[in-house]
Amino acid sequence: MIKFLDITKQDKKIHKIIFNDIKKIIKKNNFILGEDVFKFEKNFAKYCNVKYAIGCANGTDALTIALKVLNIPKGSEVIIPAMTYCSTAFAVLNAGLKPVLVDIDHMSSSISIKDIKNRITKKTRVIMPVHLYGSAVDIDKINEIIKNKKIIIIDDCSQAHGALYKGKKIGSLGTISCFSLYPGKNLGAYGDAGVITTNNEVLYRKISNFRNLGSDKKFIHNQVGFNSRLDTIQAAILNRKLPLLTKNNNKKRKIAKLYDKGIDNLKIEKIYYADDSVYHQYVIMTKKRSLLIKLLEKHNIPFGMHYPKAIHQLEIFKKYFKKENFKNAEKIAKESLSLPIDPNLEKKHVDKIISILNSF
Repeated sequence: MIKFLDITKQDKKIHKIIFNDIKKIIKKNNFILGEDVFKFEKNFAKYCNVKYAIGCANGTDALTIALKVLNIPKGSEVIIPAMTYCSTAFAVLNAGLKPVLVDIDHMSSSISIKDIKNRITKKTRVIMPVHLYGSAVDIDKINEIIKNKKIIIIDDCSQAHGALYKGKKIGSLGTISCFSLYPGKNLGAYGDAGVITTNNEVLYRKISNFRNLGSDKKFIHNQVGFNSRLDTIQAAILNRKLPLLTKNNNKKRKIAKLYDKGIDNLKIEKIYYADDSVYHQYVIMTKKRSLLIKLLEKHNIPFGMHYPKAIHQLEIFKKYFKKENFKNAEKIAKESLSLPIDPNLEKKHVDKIISILNSF
């Protein structure tokens, strides 16, 4: 049986170790900001080649906290891609700021650099690129655009754990970088979790306080903050899974190469991925999506849609983006399908998927 994602199989070899770690935490009654949290923060910072990592409750909070600690004037503009998960836009709104949408490049998941230039105004304070599907955005080009401007980059790295950009780890490129550690991510907890990275000591201290109700010492609150702490059990799980991340990412890359080479059908297009992507999702496009879905279902091939609507097409956001169109984001929303790319997917299963796609 082919599974879209098999977390149990991925973690099978470390289950006993994880269970033992959890027992120790229960025995210690050390559930909130325990030693495993600080250990994970240190380990993840080292993995991303940054000075600081701060655990929090989830990826949405990570983005919101990153925006809140900057003390940006209410109503300031934050540029985000039109094709992303809703959390990216919600974070901007929850921080009291204005989301400004930019299209993605044709047949790519990356925010359009050309469109960023056209959307910058005097109110722009943040650009929030998303490394969607595990494919790195061209950060250098964004930096060229904002040179000598009071604009910073907060990148949404929630699908790009371990991806590289010109040899540098995603998570080390923005002023602040934010990750979701949701179970289905390349590095996932066994529940909601998130982490923020930065090289800026001042921001590190602000973020650390903010996620802990504005406190760095019990009963001393220096700012209004969030209750958004990475709990000790999830941190312990992440500490055991982090050493497996590179190996699992490399397995995903091998599967992606098989898809790249094997899928040969004029009715199916493959989107562009940057070098050193980690393929959180492997996305194909077809104008006949409903028919392809029927074929996949007939052969018990699981699939996903990431995402079936662009941000401006979601009902909750329509009032913010009236009469705006983003043709490339709309195309991916309408035509894309995500193929199974679990790191432990067997070659015979990949070959079967390719054969069915080529018969379409």
